[in-house]
Amino acid sequence: MNSISANLNIMIKAAEKASKILIRDFGEVEKLQVSLKGPSDFVTNADKKVEKIIIEELSKSRKKYSIISEEAGEIVKSDTENVWIIDPIDGTTNFLHGVPHFAISIALKSKKEIVAGLIFDPIKNEMFYAEKNGGAYFNNQRIRVSKKKNLEECLFATGGKEFKINLNTRKLGSAALDMAYVAAGRFDGYFQGNLNIWDIAAGIILVEESGGKINQINYDNVSELKIIASSNSIYEKMSEKLDNF
Repeated sequence: MNSISANLNIMIKAAEKASKILIRDFGEVEKLQVSLKGPSDFVTNADKKVEKIIIEELSKSRKKYSIISEEAGEIVKSDTENVWIIDPIDGTTNFLHGVPHFAISIALKSKKEIVAGLIFDPIKNEMFYAEKNGGAYFNNQRIRVSKKKNLEECLFATGGKEFKINLNTRKLGSAALDMAYVAAGRFDGYFQGNLNIWDIAAGIILVEESGGKINQINYDNVSELKIIASSNSIYEKMSEKLDNF
């Protein structure tokens, strides 16, 4: 196995611990699908439980690091240079409907850049992670972005509102996994607007460390972020198609 930093090790352990709850709760959600009320309250609870475990695990080892998380918001501690960015369930709508496509996403922002990221799909047992200048990995195997150069042969991920675009796209409902799939070469590119930092923080470093390219992101903004991510070879061509995006 490649050598990983203490921080990434802490992230992996936190995600693995939280995933046990998530897998169990997902089993319950599947049973609740057919009930009249549906599982929405249950899912909100699951989200908060998973978040609590992740925050507890990360804070045990890094007491002073600040936190930005989907449910808890911003938790400012004495170290504001280092910030954990957490999405306990990225793909909540899928989770809510019993669709097994969602992930835990954890990133570490240090000073003004993302230095480590982890996206874990607990149902498929797929873990994607990356560190600055350390490469990107999927279940301990090195990953690279797609090498395709012809847009017609490419498959792109997107989400959010519809707009006319002449690209072959899929909407799978999890921004984190869309970006992890770009890093692993499963998708050739990904574009979406109106995102929050916790949707994409871990994905950013995964794409960069697997040899991909991403538009400039202002990390001072937590919401209404726009992302365009792909390999270097098709980034310009893809961006041209997205001129109205």
